[in-house]
Amino acid sequence: MGGFKKFLLRGNIVELAVAVIVGATFSGLVQALVRDLITPLIGAVTGGREPDFAQYSFTVNGSEFRYGDFLNHLLSFLIIAAVVYWFVVMPMTRLVTLFDRDKEATTRQCPECLSDVPAEARRCAHCTVELVPRSEQPLT
Repeated sequence: MGGFKKFLLRGNIVELAVAVIVGATFSGLVQALVRDLITPLIGAVTGGREPDFAQYSFTVNGSEFRYGDFLNHLLSFLIIAAVVYWFVVMPMTRLVTLFDRDKEATTRQCPECLSDVPAEARRCAHCTVELVPRSEQPLT
Protein backbone atom coordinates (compact mmCIF):
# COMPACT_ATOMS: atom_id res chain seq x y z
CA MET A 1 0.00 0.00 0.00
CA GLY A 2 2.91 2.35 0.69
CA GLY A 3 4.22 1.95 -2.86
CA PHE A 4 0.81 2.80 -4.31
CA LYS A 5 0.56 5.90 -2.12
CA LYS A 6 4.06 6.95 -3.19
CA PHE A 7 3.10 6.40 -6.85
CA LEU A 8 -0.03 8.55 -6.53
CA LEU A 9 1.73 11.37 -4.74
CA ARG A 10 4.65 11.50 -7.14
CA GLY A 11 4.92 14.91 -8.81
CA ASN A 12 4.35 13.67 -12.36
CA ILE A 13 0.97 12.13 -11.55
CA VAL A 14 -0.29 15.26 -9.80
CA GLU A 15 0.97 17.48 -12.63
CA LEU A 16 -0.69 15.21 -15.19
CA ALA A 17 -3.99 15.30 -13.29
CA VAL A 18 -3.89 19.09 -13.14
CA ALA A 19 -3.03 19.26 -16.85
CA VAL A 20 -5.98 17.01 -17.76
CA ILE A 21 -8.41 19.08 -15.67
CA VAL A 22 -7.15 22.38 -17.05
CA GLY A 23 -7.14 20.91 -20.57
CA ALA A 24 -10.75 19.75 -20.28
CA THR A 25 -11.82 23.15 -18.98
CA PHE A 26 -9.84 24.91 -21.70
CA SER A 27 -11.43 22.63 -24.31
CA GLY A 28 -14.87 23.73 -23.17
CA LEU A 29 -13.80 27.36 -23.36
CA VAL A 30 -12.46 27.01 -26.91
CA GLN A 31 -15.53 25.07 -28.06
CA ALA A 32 -17.80 27.78 -26.61
CA LEU A 33 -15.76 30.47 -28.36
CA VAL A 34 -16.08 28.67 -31.68
CA ARG A 35 -19.76 27.74 -31.23
CA ASP A 36 -20.95 31.10 -29.86
CA LEU A 37 -18.74 33.59 -31.71
CA ILE A 38 -16.77 32.17 -34.63
CA THR A 39 -19.46 29.95 -36.21
CA PRO A 40 -22.14 32.71 -36.15
CA LEU A 41 -19.53 35.04 -37.65
CA ILE A 42 -19.03 32.55 -40.50
CA GLY A 43 -22.81 32.36 -40.88
CA ALA A 44 -23.05 36.16 -41.07
CA VAL A 45 -20.37 36.26 -43.76
CA THR A 46 -21.98 33.48 -45.80
CA GLY A 47 -25.46 35.03 -45.87
CA GLY A 48 -26.98 34.07 -42.54
CA ARG A 49 -26.49 30.33 -42.82
CA GLU A 50 -24.04 28.46 -40.65
CA PRO A 51 -22.28 25.70 -42.58
CA ASP A 52 -23.94 22.30 -42.10
CA PHE A 53 -23.11 19.40 -44.39
CA ALA A 54 -24.71 16.63 -42.28
CA GLN A 55 -27.30 15.71 -44.91
CA TYR A 56 -24.71 15.02 -47.65
CA SER A 57 -24.26 11.32 -48.31
CA PHE A 58 -24.12 8.70 -51.05
CA THR A 59 -25.05 5.03 -51.17
CA VAL A 60 -23.09 2.10 -52.62
CA ASN A 61 -24.68 -1.39 -52.57
CA GLY A 62 -27.03 -0.37 -49.76
CA SER A 63 -24.29 1.12 -47.57
CA GLU A 64 -24.67 4.81 -46.77
CA PHE A 65 -21.53 6.94 -46.69
CA ARG A 66 -22.27 10.14 -44.75
CA TYR A 67 -19.35 12.23 -45.88
CA GLY A 68 -21.18 15.41 -44.87
CA ASP A 69 -20.87 14.52 -41.19
CA PHE A 70 -17.16 13.97 -41.73
CA LEU A 71 -16.92 17.41 -43.41
CA ASN A 72 -18.68 19.00 -40.42
CA HIS A 73 -16.15 17.46 -38.03
CA LEU A 74 -13.25 18.37 -40.30
CA LEU A 75 -14.35 22.01 -40.51
CA SER A 76 -14.92 22.11 -36.77
CA PHE A 77 -11.42 20.76 -36.18
CA LEU A 78 -9.85 23.29 -38.56
CA ILE A 79 -11.74 26.20 -37.01
CA ILE A 80 -10.82 25.13 -33.47
CA ALA A 81 -7.18 24.62 -34.48
CA ALA A 82 -7.09 28.09 -36.05
CA VAL A 83 -8.68 29.68 -32.97
CA VAL A 84 -6.21 27.95 -30.65
CA TYR A 85 -3.30 28.99 -32.86
CA TRP A 86 -4.31 32.65 -33.27
CA PHE A 87 -5.70 33.27 -29.77
CA VAL A 88 -3.42 31.07 -27.63
CA VAL A 89 -0.23 29.97 -29.38
CA MET A 90 0.65 33.28 -31.05
CA PRO A 91 0.09 35.46 -27.94
CA MET A 92 1.98 33.00 -25.71
CA THR A 93 4.88 32.86 -28.16
CA ARG A 94 5.03 36.65 -28.18
CA LEU A 95 4.89 36.78 -24.37
CA VAL A 96 7.68 34.21 -23.98
CA THR A 97 9.78 36.10 -26.53
CA LEU A 98 9.35 39.31 -24.55
CA PHE A 99 10.47 37.63 -21.33
CA ASP A 100 13.42 35.81 -22.95
CA ARG A 101 14.70 38.89 -24.77
CA ASP A 102 16.16 40.44 -21.61
CA LYS A 103 17.65 37.19 -20.28
CA GLU A 104 21.44 36.97 -20.56
CA ALA A 105 22.77 33.91 -22.35
CA THR A 106 24.53 31.31 -20.20
CA THR A 107 26.09 29.49 -23.17
CA ARG A 108 27.79 30.43 -26.43
CA GLN A 109 28.97 28.60 -29.51
CA CYS A 110 32.53 27.40 -29.90
CA PRO A 111 34.01 29.10 -33.01
CA GLU A 112 35.74 25.86 -34.07
CA CYS A 113 33.25 23.01 -33.55
CA LEU A 114 30.06 25.08 -33.10
CA SER A 115 29.03 23.17 -29.96
CA ASP A 116 27.46 24.98 -27.01
CA VAL A 117 29.87 25.79 -24.18
CA PRO A 118 29.36 27.77 -20.96
CA ALA A 119 29.74 31.52 -21.50
CA GLU A 120 32.67 31.79 -19.09
CA ALA A 121 34.55 28.70 -20.35
CA ARG A 122 38.24 29.06 -21.16
CA ARG A 123 38.45 25.86 -23.25
CA CYS A 124 35.89 23.98 -25.33
CA ALA A 125 35.06 20.59 -23.79
CA HIS A 126 34.44 19.09 -27.23
CA CYS A 127 37.38 20.19 -29.39
CA THR A 128 39.67 21.66 -26.66
CA VAL A 129 40.24 24.95 -28.49
CA GLU A 130 41.16 27.82 -26.18
CA LEU A 131 38.38 30.37 -25.66
CA VAL A 132 38.36 33.86 -24.23
CA PRO A 133 35.73 34.11 -21.47
CA ARG A 134 32.99 36.65 -22.12
CA SER A 135 34.00 38.70 -19.10
CA GLU A 136 37.47 39.21 -20.64
CA GLN A 137 36.33 39.95 -24.22
CA PRO A 138 36.68 43.55 -25.34
CA LEU A 139 33.44 45.40 -26.05
CA THR A 140 32.84 46.05 -29.73
